[in-house]
Amino acid sequence: MNKVNKILILLGVFAFVVVITSCVQDDDYVIPNLSTNEPDVSQNNITTFKAVVQRYVSAVDADEDGELDDNERGSDIGVFETDEADLYITGYVVSSDKAGNFFEELIIQNYADDSNPDENPRLGFRVEVNVSSLYNTYEFGRKVFIKLNGLAVGESNGVLVLGKPDGTQVGQIQAYEFKDFIMRSPEVAEILPKITTISNLSELDENTFIQLDDVQINRNELDKTFAGDVSDEFDGFRTLESCSDNSTLILQTSTFADFKSLAVPQLRGSIKGIFSRDFRDDFSVLLINSRADITFDSSERCDPIELSCGLASTQGTNNLFADDFESQSIGSLISGNGWTNYIESGTEGWEAYFSGGTNSSLGVSARVGSFRSGDASSVAWLISPAINLDAQDNETLVYKTSNSFSDGSDMELLFSNDWDGTTEGIATATWGILTDGYITQDSDFFGAWFDSGIVDLSCASGTMYIAFKYTGSGEADFDGTYELDEISIDY
Repeated sequence: MNKVNKILILLGVFAFVVVITSCVQDDDYVIPNLSTNEPDVSQNNITTFKAVVQRYVSAVDADEDGELDDNERGSDIGVFETDEADLYITGYVVSSDKAGNFFEELIIQNYADDSNPDENPRLGFRVEVNVSSLYNTYEFGRKVFIKLNGLAVGESNGVLVLGKPDGTQVGQIQAYEFKDFIMRSPEVAEILPKITTISNLSELDENTFIQLDDVQINRNELDKTFAGDVSDEFDGFRTLESCSDNSTLILQTSTFADFKSLAVPQLRGSIKGIFSRDFRDDFSVLLINSRADITFDSSERCDPIELSCGLASTQGTNNLFADDFESQSIGSLISGNGWTNYIESGTEGWEAYFSGGTNSSLGVSARVGSFRSGDASSVAWLISPAINLDAQDNETLVYKTSNSFSDGSDMELLFSNDWDGTTEGIATATWGILTDGYITQDSDFFGAWFDSGIVDLSCASGTMYIAFKYTGSGEADFDGTYELDEISIDY
């Protein structure tokens, strides 16, 4: 290309730029308006969360009472018709999908703090929205107005939801219309969590932002990540336990969360999150917005004492205590032979039973379970008589366990050297864990008995009580049964 052509090209480009810039005056550059105006909603058209819940309750009652026709029966959703007077609720966003632990949903609650009046308690809804990255416009603390006309309220996965009516279900609000239903206020509030305890949580706390203090991850799960282990499918489930009363709650983390591969916190402290239910509505869970919601800064964990002498190669031939429960009356609580059968909470204790099924080979056995008991909490102890470990050497313990789908319940093998032998003293005694004895797992075949192994007690001393402690989750349809038999302490 010659020099003249180069000059002509440069002149042409210069002329083009001059023409373009000359067409736009300085005052024509407009900064986009990013402000948010308060929605034009009359206070007369705003209802309460409590009233919306009542719409759902009324729909369920009408279904059960046969007030609906065949096409409506089984719907169990309350629909806000479009021809009703305009109706809104206001609430605050307490979820965030920024870290990937929530997806196509907003969790809203009716108050930013816990100063609400008693007659209108803190309540929350999950709002089904077919939109991702909601945190960009509906961030944590954002006040929103939700137009109810054209929406439905119902229950999904065990919690209350708002969305579009879809037959007998509540479906998603679609992307093209969701801003017509969910309107932003300019207010972004500081959300103060309700500070509570695991044992005091109830259905009223679902879909709300809570804080649990003095909790930790169970010691058996400290080698895990939040949800990045091979066994984690869709979600990771880790056990939170209270250091004040030993109650437990499941921490649920999505396998799409950006913190899924981080190790679970090893220490003890507080955690903030949204109280909810798992996908199948089997048990209660806590969902956090991000890893920053966990402040475990106390190095003193509250793990129980553990005693491990290992497993012995042979069982002793001299007996100190034994029971196969054959002398017990079927259907009655286990008694006699030095046993302490104590119901710490709930109505279920250890009872004698005989199974006609596949695991009936041992005859009469002891069992405990809280399945459909109606108890919010079930804790039952079966404690042996005192065993003097100083009078002989090489003591061993054996037993057999089975279960009928233990599900959310748990059984522990405990010991104490300072229990005073009274039921009043159980709570104040020091109870440790005998770690070597095998207890059947929920994954084991329910029709089989499993040996404990020969538990070596030779490294212990003094007077020892051995306890089988059952703890139910309080979930009506997700607590199973444990069975126990052929207990023998020998040397």
